[in-house]
Amino acid sequence: MSNMTLQQDASSEAQDIVAGLMERARTAQEQFARYTQEEVDEVVTAVAWALVHPGRNEAISRMAVETTGLGNVNDKITKNQRKTMGLLRDLRQAKSVGVIQELPELGLVEIARPVGVVGAVVPSTNPAATPTNKTINALKGGNAIILAPSPKGQQVCAELLEYMHAELDRVGAPRDLIQQLPAPVSKATTYELMNQVDLVVVTGSQNNVRSAYSSGTPAIGVGAGNVPVIIDDSADLKEAARKIAASKTFDYATSCSSENSLVILDGVYDSAIAALEQSGGAMLTAEEKQQLEAAMWEEGNLSRHVIARSAPEIARLAGLTRPALENAAFLMVAEDQVGKEHPFSGEKLSPVLAVYRVEDFDAAFTQTHRLLDHQGKGHSCGIHTEDESHIQRLGLEMPVCRVIVNQAHAFACGGNFDNGLPFSLSMGCGTWGENSISENLNYRHYLNITRIARTIPVDEPSMDELFGGYLSRYGLASS
Repeated sequence: MSNMTLQQDASSEAQDIVAGLMERARTAQEQFARYTQEEVDEVVTAVAWALVHPGRNEAISRMAVETTGLGNVNDKITKNQRKTMGLLRDLRQAKSVGVIQELPELGLVEIARPVGVVGAVVPSTNPAATPTNKTINALKGGNAIILAPSPKGQQVCAELLEYMHAELDRVGAPRDLIQQLPAPVSKATTYELMNQVDLVVVTGSQNNVRSAYSSGTPAIGVGAGNVPVIIDDSADLKEAARKIAASKTFDYATSCSSENSLVILDGVYDSAIAALEQSGGAMLTAEEKQQLEAAMWEEGNLSRHVIARSAPEIARLAGLTRPALENAAFLMVAEDQVGKEHPFSGEKLSPVLAVYRVEDFDAAFTQTHRLLDHQGKGHSCGIHTEDESHIQRLGLEMPVCRVIVNQAHAFACGGNFDNGLPFSLSMGCGTWGENSISENLNYRHYLNITRIARTIPVDEPSMDELFGGYLSRYGLASS
């Protein structure tokens, strides 16, 4: 049998598999679309409880670490709980069924309508928190959802789905509102899912994001992270170091919002490094840096053996035996270059930080821009400072959708209880990151909104109102 025939058979099988899931999803969604806001919110709460339930959360978190080899159990428990509870906080008063807004002065009434069936591609780095977040947002809008986990995360997703189905049973909602691709999850079924659903939302592989955009289905993808954070000469160094350490070590840096580079002003550099070391960081020598680089990248690609592993584990893998590294919370390497030939300047998905020393804030701005131009453009940057002008300049000029100020970046970027960003695990990066959204993915992205338009008193400006000032300054144009 030819390769072409095998590919056609695989494609046909994938079409049939997804078509079966879609038929069940559409039936369930048609029933769900008749739910009231109160009934929808009860379903949303039930599905959230499926993961937040302490016993289930611990079991899922242990399974996630055991099957993917990524992160650590305690942090995953915390992440699953906080991300899900934060999302419920965001959704508590949100209207997503029927009339959601009336604007009588404009003669407009806005009505929320489901998009239908959502296909959600989710990564192995957060195999429980991300699918739960997307599922809750989809359900909030009255949709059904079909999950496409990564092969590593498939077992976790299947277990999570059982918990969700048990909660749907308790509230009398159709189980087929939430489904997943059957094991073994393949590229063929994932891509076919993208073709058949009404909306695709993708977090993770940029190859999957590009495939979603080219599928012909409306798609929302998010960009890659490579977060640079500035420490300027007005920063509270001890507090900055504490927050950076907490963020960088959380779940062994599985988050795309984890700091990857620090850009530190010369005047506070030595003191900042000392504070970071007191918070558990270990600065490597030039020779150790070289050894670490050889271990972390294989033929230009980040080794799967270092992703989301502890700092001591990574040090041992690199053959670094200095006693100070055995208890290090994170590793630091001094860097002054950016680009493919300098891999520490990119995303590392591990508790490893590149550290840049710069003369002043202008140099810090330039260095941060260079890092983002290399990788992570559009995602976010951070700053530890008391200088409002520095914050404003980043917001006005840096090509990012989020500027995180004096916060632990991995916690703050995806929404936190002490900032106003929506709780999410998917960060839109705008046109800078070749994304269609520039905000945290949230429930409104899972809605169609119908607008009823009625007449209002005429508001038609005169020519003089619109052009009078312009013509008085410049006169009539020459013929």
